[in-house]
Amino acid sequence: MTDEPEPSDSLKAFGEVVKVLRKRAGLTQEEFAPLVQYSVTMVASIEQGRRFPPPAFVERSEVTLDGMGVVRAAAKHLSRRRGLASWFRQWAQLEQDAITLQTYECRLIPGLLQTEAYARALFAEQLPPLGDEQIETQLAARLERQELLRQRPNTAYSFILEEHLLLRRTGGVDVTVGMVEHLLELVSLRNIEIQIMPVMREHHAGLGGPMRLLETPENRWFGYCEGQESGQFISDPKVVSMLQMRYARMRSQALSLEDSLSLLRRMRGAI
Repeated sequence: MTDEPEPSDSLKAFGEVVKVLRKRAGLTQEEFAPLVQYSVTMVASIEQGRRFPPPAFVERSEVTLDGMGVVRAAAKHLSRRRGLASWFRQWAQLEQDAITLQTYECRLIPGLLQTEAYARALFAEQLPPLGDEQIETQLAARLERQELLRQRPNTAYSFILEEHLLLRRTGGVDVTVGMVEHLLELVSLRNIEIQIMPVMREHHAGLGGPMRLLETPENRWFGYCEGQESGQFISDPKVVSMLQMRYARMRSQALSLEDSLSLLRRMRGAI
């Protein structure tokens, strides 16, 4: 999910706010950059409205420039979702208001569940290789999406993850341990359910690949399936119904919530 977004006046306005406050503080871009822990190039790009500011940049700028809430307020009106692929933006928009979200993954830990270290490991493996600023931009977009899990406690989140996703040890042992611990923390939230699909399973309704389903506040259901460089948004009720049938079957084929929790605890001790 790395595609470039369309230009946005809100980004330019945010950049101007930071620029004005920086100059008021008597700081050059070279002096300001280390204070917010970003490169001079990144600061310049944000001020010019060409870069979407990561959440950490917003917070550090607010504090460093004594923005009196102005920087945070300007960030709330940003309409450009940098770091999200064009084919994913429609789904990401619906995701923000969904009352039910169901996800099955067999390739990697879903973005909503990833730790920062796990996400960085994935970005580092991308080909063609990404630059440091590209990685930071995509990471910021991913971490921003993850805020949904805690900001929407009334949304029911269900995830079915293949056991081999953790056995693969993406990023190394430390990253995997952190990932397992993060999953254990998330399942303590009342609105999040995580089930593990064991490696050995003779019957599996998800052999067609990853899928996502969501229910809108109007009780409409949509689906989404993603490939390597494309995504398919699904609104056809017949196809969505088929995906719902498969997901329901997988929930019965995966380990129960209690058994999944027990397996995660054993995996944490065995890594």
